[in-house]
Amino acid sequence: MFTGIIESVGKVKSMQPTGGDIRLTVESDDLDFSDVKLGDSIASNGICLTVVALGSNYYSVDVSRETIARTALATLKPGHTVNLEKAMLPTTRFGGHIVAGHVDGVGLVSKLQQDARSIYIEIEIPQELAHYTATKGSITVDGISLTTNLVRDNIVSLNIIPHTAQVTNIAKHWLVGNPVNIEVDIVARYLERLLTKSQSGGMNAPRPQSQITEAFLADNGFMK
Repeated sequence: MFTGIIESVGKVKSMQPTGGDIRLTVESDDLDFSDVKLGDSIASNGICLTVVALGSNYYSVDVSRETIARTALATLKPGHTVNLEKAMLPTTRFGGHIVAGHVDGVGLVSKLQQDARSIYIEIEIPQELAHYTATKGSITVDGISLTTNLVRDNIVSLNIIPHTAQVTNIAKHWLVGNPVNIEVDIVARYLERLLTKSQSGGMNAPRPQSQITEAFLADNGFMK
C-alpha cells in the first residue's frame, strides 16, 4: 500500500528481456535503501513491483507480461526518470490517498501549459475509467497522488504546483502525447462493486439488524 507522495526520482539503469518478461533495474542516489530488503515493494511510476535484487543505490524487479500490457512501462528506456515510493509503514504520515500500486490503465497527456506558477495539464484517460473519477477527487498518475480540477467526459484536468513538479518526473517526462500510468481511487471501485451487487440482487441474504439507532446516536453526541 502507498500514499502517492513521491519519495525520490530514480533513473532507469537497464531493461533486460528475460523469457518474455522484463528485469527492470532502477538507480537512485536519493532514495533511502537502508530499510529495503528482498521481497519488499517499491512503487515505480505507480506500479507496485517486488524487489528481487538490491544494491546500495539500485534495485531490480521482474515485470510480468500482464503488467507490461496494462501499463506504460514498456515505453521506458535507460536514462528515463521514474517516480519512486516505498511501501508505507503504519507510522507513515498519510499525505496523499490510498494507492494500491495496481495500475488501471494508460492515459495520454493531451495538454500542458504554464498557469501562473503552476503547470496546467489535461490527461485523456481510458473511457472505461472515466466514471471512477470526480471533480476535486483523487487520482494517481505515474504514482503521484493528485487532485482533479475538473472531469469532462474522459479528460481530467490538473494543476501541478512547483514543489510537485520539482520532486517528481513531471518536468522531464510529461510531454504532450506521452503515456502515463493511471490508478483510479480504490474507494470508487469498491463502491461500484457494492452497488452493482445490490442492484443485481446478488446480496439477497438476510442482513443483521443494525444496532445504530437514533437513540444510540443521540446518547453518543452525534445528534442534538
